[in-house]
Amino acid sequence: MQNLKLPVTIDPYKSAQRRLECDGYFGTSEMDRLLSACQSCCQQVNVSVNFEVDELGLVVISGQGSASVVLTCQRCTEDLAMDLEIDFSFSPVKNAEAADNLPSYYDAIELDENGEVNLRALVEDELLLAIPLIPKHDLKDCAAPADSVWGELPEEQDKPNPFDVLKQLK
Repeated sequence: MQNLKLPVTIDPYKSAQRRLECDGYFGTSEMDRLLSACQSCCQQVNVSVNFEVDELGLVVISGQGSASVVLTCQRCTEDLAMDLEIDFSFSPVKNAEAADNLPSYYDAIELDENGEVNLRALVEDELLLAIPLIPKHDLKDCAAPADSVWGELPEEQDKPNPFDVLKQLK
């Protein structure tokens, strides 16, 4: 096991033959999409990656990662600190046809023109997917009142039934 700054791209086939296991990190300064989705982000994303060949002979990239981010609560618009935890399991493919033949428990990841996988982009994608669609504090921790009403509902008016016209035609 190694604890180091992980490479941006890696050859999954050679790494799987060596059964490589890496514990390391990526600097978030290069993860522009993650930085734009958050108010602020920790300096590094801790990642543990394993490369292996499964019983079907498929190369598998699996691992976990974690990062601390600050998002905006959509209820009270205050800062919301959140720890993002990811688990992933990918199998590299050369084209979309090969991706269709993968077992359902693996996600496909395409190889670049050099036969490598962009490991940093893979981790960044998974972190982006881990961000909640609507980030908000727990109700008891939120600064916005729980029973707040946004606008008023109009009073009910007696509207004519649009299907009355059909009764007249009958």
